[in-house]
Amino acid sequence: MTQDIVGVWHLDAFHDVDEAGRPVGEGPLGPSPSGMLIYTPDGHVSVSMMPTAPATAPGPSYMGYAGEWRVRDGKVVHHIRISSRPDWIGIEQSRDAELHGDVLTVRATREVDARPQRRVLVWRRAERSGGAR
Repeated sequence: MTQDIVGVWHLDAFHDVDEAGRPVGEGPLGPSPSGMLIYTPDGHVSVSMMPTAPATAPGPSYMGYAGEWRVRDGKVVHHIRISSRPDWIGIEQSRDAELHGDVLTVRATREVDARPQRRVLVWRRAERSGGAR
């Protein structure tokens, strides 16, 4: 999977899920968040996400971080160097990732309000534009 995920991805969905994997509520960034995920071939990662309707979103108005990535034991691991969340700087986060064509589904469990919270993010590979290269 390592080289298969290199590129630019746009966020299709970001949900908290219950034990059965069903979405719960609107998700931390509201019903239709916007986001971009970039994996470079030399191991850098950048993630930016935000709600499209900030006044109605239940969570933060912006989430972003950058650092390095690698695949270890079938999981994608992000080593975070900079972040909009100071408590994430310097940590590693491991995620289950499944790639089906141009759709990358990422699953992780994080501690939210002192309890484990399962989250699913669905990313779609960006079409290459005619912009600068």
